[in-house]
Amino acid sequence: MLKRKAYAELLNWKRQRREEQLKKCLLIKGARQVGKSFIVREFGEKEYESFISIDFFKQKQLKQIFDGELSSEEIFKRMTANIPGIKLIPGNTLVFLDEIQCCGNARTALKFLAEEMRYDVIASGSLLGLSYGQDDDDEVEEPASLPVGYETQLVMYSLDFEEFLWAYGYDSDVINELKEYMGSDVQIPESIHNKFEELFREFIVVGGMPEVVMDFAINKDFNRVMDIQNNIIALYQDDITKHAKGKEKQLVRMCYDAIPRQLAKELKKFQYSTVEKGQTSRKFGGSVKWLKDSCLVNACYNISEPYIPLMANEKPEQFKLYINDTGLLTCMYGFETKRAILNNTIKGNAKGGIYENIISECLIKRGYNLHYYKPDDEHELEFLIEKDGEVVPIEVKAGNTASVSLNNFIKEYSPDKAYKLIANRNGVSGAKIILPHYYVLFI
Repeated sequence: MLKRKAYAELLNWKRQRREEQLKKCLLIKGARQVGKSFIVREFGEKEYESFISIDFFKQKQLKQIFDGELSSEEIFKRMTANIPGIKLIPGNTLVFLDEIQCCGNARTALKFLAEEMRYDVIASGSLLGLSYGQDDDDEVEEPASLPVGYETQLVMYSLDFEEFLWAYGYDSDVINELKEYMGSDVQIPESIHNKFEELFREFIVVGGMPEVVMDFAINKDFNRVMDIQNNIIALYQDDITKHAKGKEKQLVRMCYDAIPRQLAKELKKFQYSTVEKGQTSRKFGGSVKWLKDSCLVNACYNISEPYIPLMANEKPEQFKLYINDTGLLTCMYGFETKRAILNNTIKGNAKGGIYENIISECLIKRGYNLHYYKPDDEHELEFLIEKDGEVVPIEVKAGNTASVSLNNFIKEYSPDKAYKLIANRNGVSGAKIILPHYYVLFI
């Protein structure tokens, strides 16, 4: 059983329902295969006396529960009439509405179900980040109205590096012992560093998709990893074919398939010409938006100046796209790339792109929005984040080369701290904190 941080978010939502009389359902969003349904089932079975699950894709006949009057009283009455043997226990029942995009009335009804304090309701579904105008699937139903103000939204991702380590049997105390070296002149012992560098390279290759991590934790077979990841990529590609509208089907697929090629270039900024020679945002802009809204990619925007709020300084036409799970990215590159990463022999621009992708993924999972800073043609900082009321620069080096861009940034803007992530041990140089890549889990 995989331990997930999202479980604590579910517990907190339940506590708020009880202690603060929070009149909101929980809506869980995220890409396919990241473990949304699994964690809700685990939560419902462990934390409630009664757990009722409705999958509107598999149990289409149960959509009739939400036909007619949408008061909570009528809905729960029809629920007992259509699902034999269920128990509605006041204060101890969780109702899970899965694949809710297939039942528009159920999404509308969340407003009324949220106000019913006797029972808790969690909803989830596929591609909920898409607006209904972006989705061409006949199974997707547009709700009469969205339950604005009656949903607590939680975005789930694949496992982060700490969760990956938990799956390997490392507990939080062991992991947190690494923190004492953060920002310290005392170097991490070489044996510990080498072990965690090896684990981080495995994380790059295996990724965080729950099915992949669970299988690898048991079988330790990278060929099985590749097979499962290929199946997930095929599922994502099928989703594009099924859900993207009209001509966007082909264009979205072309954009998605082009991202590994773009990340393997020296210039990582997304260029439409990488998708198709001579093309611009006029043809592919909608396709990029579809990929971002579907949570299949993470976007990182260039900024005009490094001041809070960073989003106000975005250059919307200049961005990078990263695959949502780096294990899937390395799968797209092929088995030999995985082998080179594991053996630490990979070279070239693709190496830099892979390390940017994994750091971007880890930062997103830490709750940060992604920005980068390229003040001129010669300098670039891979990431800027907002932390503790300040802009914090992060330079990512696949190896351990000089940090000209970061040094220039420190000289010009005098940040309280700046991070340089490298393939070596830690150190400190003024405001510059030098850390191994895997220390991103503490940033």
